[in-house]
Amino acid sequence: MNGSQRRMEVFKEIARLTFNNQLKERIDQVPYMFEESPGGITAVKNEVLVAMGLNPTAHADIELSREVDAALNLDEIELPLVTVNKSICSECNQEDRRECQNSCTYDRDFETSGLHPIIENGKCLSCGKCIPRCPLGAINDKIEFIPMSKYLEKGVPVYAAVAPAIAGQFGRDVSRDVSMGKLRSALKSIGFADMVEVALFADMVTLKEADEFNMLVKTKDDFLITSCCCPIWVNLLTKHYGKLYERLTKTVSPMIASGRIIKAIFPDSKTVFIGPCVAKKAEAKHSDLKGAIDYVLTFNELSEVFKALEIDLKSLPDDNKEQSSYGGRTYARTGGVSQAVETTLERIAPGRTVKFKAIQADGVGECKKLLDSIKSGKVEANFIEGMGCKGGCVGGPRANMEPEEGKRCVEEYGHKAPFADPIDNINVRQLLKYLESLEKEQFDRLLLRQ
Repeated sequence: MNGSQRRMEVFKEIARLTFNNQLKERIDQVPYMFEESPGGITAVKNEVLVAMGLNPTAHADIELSREVDAALNLDEIELPLVTVNKSICSECNQEDRRECQNSCTYDRDFETSGLHPIIENGKCLSCGKCIPRCPLGAINDKIEFIPMSKYLEKGVPVYAAVAPAIAGQFGRDVSRDVSMGKLRSALKSIGFADMVEVALFADMVTLKEADEFNMLVKTKDDFLITSCCCPIWVNLLTKHYGKLYERLTKTVSPMIASGRIIKAIFPDSKTVFIGPCVAKKAEAKHSDLKGAIDYVLTFNELSEVFKALEIDLKSLPDDNKEQSSYGGRTYARTGGVSQAVETTLERIAPGRTVKFKAIQADGVGECKKLLDSIKSGKVEANFIEGMGCKGGCVGGPRANMEPEEGKRCVEEYGHKAPFADPIDNINVRQLLKYLESLEKEQFDRLLLRQ
């Protein structure tokens, strides 16, 4: 069992105990199910802490049952979100240690000291690229399920906002095996009030960004950098290309828009984003954005929850609700944002003199090259899209399938949408009508960066 598999097995057991109301009673037995792991019992105890959203600070004699309340009482997962289990690093040799360091976008952001790596949170992009490269599984992101679970138990309305990349992630044939309706039934069965597609809010963001482009790009020298759905791209831009920040759209990501709008409609609710991305956990806690999304789960983590509860998704009823357009659904792959904004712009401003010309970067390396080219004035495009993972969100580190397969599922699901373009989505019209009834300041707060 490799480090990644062990991590998921530990979390699955934690989830099972949680739903059986046995977590505090039996958690101290969990490490002894994995005694042969690198770093021994201490290392597994630290993995249990990370699986509960806590820092990996365990010693061999720690009683995990004493940490359960601390995890359940967390209102917010503490930074850093990507952590290092030092008790595992002690078994790593120097050659292996280079694997995690070499995977980092910037060598100066990721250093080794003694026997373990140091992740500088102020510079880290939270991309998660170092996690799978660690040969012993010592680097992991905190799991937010346990702090979130108390709201399911108390009956607080908890809404699952699922990323556009979810198509096919829980069953290859999205149209016949595991539909969005079956996923909605599965989430409701474990206590969620409902499931909403973030693709619906991607449609709303598309309308906003198309309008922003139309207002700001007036000459051949003007350009707009989209925030799309990728916090890695935004982190890279703001932390290392600060002079280009003024060109970044003021519109928030679809994830943030989904959380804000759900809470505007259901003020007493909690929101959980479910996607393939580690960096979304950090985006939800950004000082300008926090409060929209309370917790983030990944596709990997949700899969383990379903396994822990022995939920057979294929056997569930199809509680289907068509919410989004082709444009919103294809935000999940590189180029989807550009395509959606372009088709919308053609509808709202067909006679523009300065035509829409997009360029995309695919993966962190290409994103860096593109931003360097913009700085040197070598890019003629006026709409700049970057995706930190190869292939876009479908290539996220916590996806359940390979990027190309994920892209095919996204395209298949996109073509089944009842609306081709975001501007034709009647669900967007209904939401906008409701939001327009609010005060202007409230409307801006929901869709714009503060």
